[in-house]
Amino acid sequence: MRWNLDSLYRSFDSKEYLKDIESYESLIEEFNHWADEELVNYDNPNKKIEEYINYSMNISALATKLGAYASLTASVDAKNEIALQYQNKLSVVATKITQADVKFQKYIKDMDNLDEIISSSPLLEDHDFYLKQIKKYANYLLLQEEEVLISKMKNTGSTAWTNLQNKLVSTLMVDIVLEGEQKSLPLPQIRNLAYSPDPEIRKAAYEAELKAYEKIEESSSAALNGIKGEVITITQMRGFDNPLDEVLLQSRMDKETLDSMFTAIKEYLPTFQKYYRRKAQLLGHRNALPFYDLFAPMGNVSRTFTLEETMKYVGDNFKTFSPKLADFAQKAYNNKWLDVEVREGKSGGAFCSNLHPIKESRIMSNFDGSFSSITTLAHELGHGYHGSTLIEESILNSRYPMPIAETASIFCETIVMNAALRESNDEEAFGILEASISDAGQVIVDIYSRFLFETELFERRKSHPLSVKELKEIMIEAQKQAYGDALDHKILHPYMWINKSHYYSAGRNFYNFPYAFGLLFSKGLYAEYLKREEAFVEKYDKLLNATGKNNIKDLALMMDIDITKPDFFRNSLRLIEQDIEKFLQITNSLNDQIIKDE
Repeated sequence: MRWNLDSLYRSFDSKEYLKDIESYESLIEEFNHWADEELVNYDNPNKKIEEYINYSMNISALATKLGAYASLTASVDAKNEIALQYQNKLSVVATKITQADVKFQKYIKDMDNLDEIISSSPLLEDHDFYLKQIKKYANYLLLQEEEVLISKMKNTGSTAWTNLQNKLVSTLMVDIVLEGEQKSLPLPQIRNLAYSPDPEIRKAAYEAELKAYEKIEESSSAALNGIKGEVITITQMRGFDNPLDEVLLQSRMDKETLDSMFTAIKEYLPTFQKYYRRKAQLLGHRNALPFYDLFAPMGNVSRTFTLEETMKYVGDNFKTFSPKLADFAQKAYNNKWLDVEVREGKSGGAFCSNLHPIKESRIMSNFDGSFSSITTLAHELGHGYHGSTLIEESILNSRYPMPIAETASIFCETIVMNAALRESNDEEAFGILEASISDAGQVIVDIYSRFLFETELFERRKSHPLSVKELKEIMIEAQKQAYGDALDHKILHPYMWINKSHYYSAGRNFYNFPYAFGLLFSKGLYAEYLKREEAFVEKYDKLLNATGKNNIKDLALMMDIDITKPDFFRNSLRLIEQDIEKFLQITNSLNDQIIKDE
């Protein structure tokens, strides 16, 4: 199945697309002129704020439609030069919004009677949280000229470094010997060999990958130092103590919640390490697990599904939770919102794009009929369902922070996985459990190592650019702290800082802990569902609907959950611990022949 994008536009040269491009550019120009003329005094402030809201909604709607059409087209056709050209064009046009936005943030910053003004207008009352977030962030704004200058200079600063790193990694060819034949393969293909059932291939791929990074280590180091140096400079100018404080503000999360989560995670690291040690034993390692066997497939989930069977299976299990959720999945399928066919030129992985202006979603995956591709599709349908709960909200109230973004997706994935476990024999359950625990280990243990690495990176970058040797040492130390003695300390991954693209985005600092929070928050919600069942479902939909206009602590309180204390996160981690215990029990009762490569 391939998706249909006609609800957005029929082509890049269609009258509708070209007209909207023109409207988008002229509306931004009009917006900037309005800001220059109107935001000079406090006469009729409620009228001016209403006008700002209306401008912002209209510009956001056009930006979403135009940008989504270009990015969705490029994601399934990497050689579509026109799509790539429009993506670049739109990113340049978007920087022009900065002028008016900064003026408005300055305008609202010193407004002492904002509550009174908001209460005078239904439109402003509906955007109460949005406006107060702007006022809160305005405390860290620089002068308008400085903000505009920063926005423009990023194109030749961090953005240029990001583009360089993307090119280095995407064009890196890795030399490897496979089945006696010398080959030169792209990096993504080499990294996928970490999942090979053949242990010799996994090891060869790991060694070839590390060797290949030597070709780009100095350039990558320069890019990383350049990006992080810019981030430190700008956050200090704005008045933040460190980049993490800015990320927490943007994430609508407080430090108390973050600390509580990591307190619980550190307590449960030994539980994950027990799993890794057992996996090492099953794979024939006398001591700890070498990094190249971290993703070694185990068990045998041999059952495969057609797309039609998958949608029925997912829909039937979604229905046990909520008919509305099942109906959404069927609607996405019937209306061709899915692009699941594996083909040349299509991006790897999977994602969901919620298209608020047209009240639809588009979901991309690479479906191969395996159980893994089924849970992936369920995960992305969860993102789409989240978007469907927000379509009656203003587009400005439909944007939720990264830590809460994985809530509905992981919840849906959990529904399907638990259903499969109930139906599986021990051999299949072993494979499903192992894959699920492995994924959780990446989101909890490996994410913790990445957080430790980035924290240390920022601290050292304040005083000097880091050498390749220093970056490798920090990464190794972070992995040792997170994985303990469960991983072989002689066979770790010193170059993980090269292949994680998030490190190379100036706008995505600490793009790690939100994943851990998302998993644990969703697991905790699922535990509450098991207790409350029908009473939970209605509150759950209200929670999703409120994600665009609340901070995370208040969202959790809607479900009677206190995330400022470690206990909530401990309860979530306990669910994963139960899976690990079940995994250990199954390995004791099953014959070692269940392991694919034995």
